[in-house]
Amino acid sequence: MAVKKSDLYSSLWASCDELRGGMDATPSKDYVLFMLFIKYISDKYADSEDFAPPVNIPAGASFRDMVALKGKSDIGDKINTQVIQPLIESNSRLARSDFPDFNDPNKLGDGQEMVDRLTNLVAIFERPELDFSQNRAEHDDLLGDAYEYLMRHSATESGKSKGQFYTPSEVSRIIAKVIGISPKNSVAGTTAYDPTCGSGSLLLKVAAEAGKRITLEGQEKDVSTAGLARMNMILHDFPTANVQSGNTLTSPKFKDGEALRTYDYVVANPPFSDKAWSTGLTPGNDRFQRFPWGEPPAKQGDYAYLMHIIRSMKANGKGACILPPGVLFRGNAEAVIRRHLVESGILKGIIGLPANLVYGTGIPACLLVLDKENAQTRRGILMIDASKSFIKDGPKNRLREQDIHRIVDTFQKGQDVPRYARMVPYSEIADARNDFNLNLPRYIDSSEPEDLQDIGGHLHGGIPERDIDALGAYWDVMPGLRSALFSPLRPGYATLTPALDALKPSILDHAEYQAFVSTVGDLYTTWKADHRPRMLNIRVGDSGKELIEDLGEHLLNTFRAAPLLDPYGVYQHLMTYWQEAMQDDLDLITADGWVARPQRILVKDKKGKTKDKGWFCDLLPKSFIVARYFAAEQAELDAKQAELDAARSEQDELTEEHGGEEGVFGELEKVTAKDVKALRPGLTTSDDNEGELAVVDHWLALENQIIFLKKRVSDLDAALDRKAHDQYARLTEDDIKSLVIEDKWLAELERRLHAEVDRVSQRLTGRIRELAQRYATPLPTLEAQVSELAARVDAHLARMGGQA
Repeated sequence: MAVKKSDLYSSLWASCDELRGGMDATPSKDYVLFMLFIKYISDKYADSEDFAPPVNIPAGASFRDMVALKGKSDIGDKINTQVIQPLIESNSRLARSDFPDFNDPNKLGDGQEMVDRLTNLVAIFERPELDFSQNRAEHDDLLGDAYEYLMRHSATESGKSKGQFYTPSEVSRIIAKVIGISPKNSVAGTTAYDPTCGSGSLLLKVAAEAGKRITLEGQEKDVSTAGLARMNMILHDFPTANVQSGNTLTSPKFKDGEALRTYDYVVANPPFSDKAWSTGLTPGNDRFQRFPWGEPPAKQGDYAYLMHIIRSMKANGKGACILPPGVLFRGNAEAVIRRHLVESGILKGIIGLPANLVYGTGIPACLLVLDKENAQTRRGILMIDASKSFIKDGPKNRLREQDIHRIVDTFQKGQDVPRYARMVPYSEIADARNDFNLNLPRYIDSSEPEDLQDIGGHLHGGIPERDIDALGAYWDVMPGLRSALFSPLRPGYATLTPALDALKPSILDHAEYQAFVSTVGDLYTTWKADHRPRMLNIRVGDSGKELIEDLGEHLLNTFRAAPLLDPYGVYQHLMTYWQEAMQDDLDLITADGWVARPQRILVKDKKGKTKDKGWFCDLLPKSFIVARYFAAEQAELDAKQAELDAARSEQDELTEEHGGEEGVFGELEKVTAKDVKALRPGLTTSDDNEGELAVVDHWLALENQIIFLKKRVSDLDAALDRKAHDQYARLTEDDIKSLVIEDKWLAELERRLHAEVDRVSQRLTGRIRELAQRYATPLPTLEAQVSELAARVDAHLARMGGQA
């Protein structure tokens, strides 16, 4: 069975928890990622019969050998000497600096503390759900995803960045797409380079977009991070990728003779505003001639990295770089460099990204897209302000799938989009008013239009026609709805025809709104019909990523024809559901086929005894089996549960009503069946207690009813559970496909689409209600009401004065 991302993430975080007692979150991830690396390569290659496997694992240096070290007093030393060292000696691209020290008492504790911690860490990776033998390296992003997962969560835990800059995968994907690399223009000899490659994720996203095993080269200043990059490359089946350690600006490693090597594609996320960039370097006498446009400021290294990137691009090379927004508008030396950059024609586009997106900084970022091809004939710069397109994710902001797709679509089409994107001509940039300042707000006003108040409406009442006209997108689709909702009041003003409480029903029941809903439904039906065969034909070995990309692209294109809906919003629903459930489902199906077998939940208690906690089925949870085959049994169970809930509620109300000092239960410390029964003998001796006796008898009758219903509910639940469990064995492959595709996937997507459609009516209703309430009471009426109230106050005060 393939490893599911959700299982992997939970195990990784459990590993960090195991280590956290001895260190904070940041260094602990180095140990955890090594464990992931050794487990992955052991599962994939320890018993490999390949002539030249990507990783050579010598005898005694596999994960199985680490398991044998559990509990031994010298476990840390043995991992260093018997596992890590032989791996390094057998794989020329690995170095000792790539791996953490497993015998470091400062991080792992002394003596038995270290033994216990490492033993427990190894045990976590023994979990059966972390068996990577079925995962296909060429389709996996396991280490890259795991690295980002750990970076995100360690940043959350520590509350600081530790100075590490990591390119979020969403940004890496944008870069890979906007530089234009694709399977059509890539060959094995295509080259890509990242001068500040970190863990290598950005390079790997470029390679993924190329769809081929292109040549990857990268340099990283931090030694341990360079080691992570080398591991990352191996796990992504790029064992020949060349990652060198060292400072790119002072000592670039990739050269042809004494000149910088040039590449087809160069991408980077350098450290923002590096204040020590020139240490060890004399920019004015740079032997690589990287600064012909001028020397960057000594305390601002952004343009130093940018010019290194440009110098490393071939004559028709493409590139992209993430930088702080200050590079767009800062003055002095940077203003001179920026002018040369614009005049060169190499700067193809600028994409403004949200604040608090990039790890290690909370400021906004911008993406500069570079292209030397046709630079001399370029006549402007495409600017995109995507700074408002994000979702909150803990302490950081994150780009959604719809944000990524909108950015890439807009860039590739070079289209103008109001308040979002513009192709800005050089003449406007060079104009004296702008003077080569590239700050995006100068060229794109992304602010929402002001909601202006209308004085005439406030003075004389009525909703301004201009505000109704502003809802033109709705009236274009439903022109008759406007006439049904508004009546003319006087020139330029209208009144709302239905009462406010009838507004939403008036919209929902209108024939044109119903036609709109029907149109959306027809589009979804068409998309389902087109893609159901593709889903039915999913087989072992297929790529889940290719499937979701195909489904997503067609869904987006289908709903471009939908009125009033944002097609990117509809697309987002599919991608969100993919991340929540479909991705795990596809991992299971492409590894094991259309198989749905229930598994027992076995949990060990503190004494080591195994307890059976029931069963589950990942691909096809019990609820879908029950809904399809045992709806009557579920309805009976629900009815009895409702009876039980009602009896409990009635008993609770009785207890509360008669639980005060004067109540029959007032003296009871706790109202239990035993204590209530004990009250009864004392209440039967006098007719004065008849009311209290009735309360006690009613309470006890409810108690008997609750006991009976609890037993009945339990019996029904157990019977339904057995029926559902046994039904799995009777399912055919076609049954499983139907349940997963129709009842699980497509039904959930349809539910989310209905919610998107509902938002259309909610937005329209909300705006009309706001306008109606705003102008409901004209100023003269308000003044009359104020005068009347003031007269009442004056009369009241006069009466008070007379009494005095």
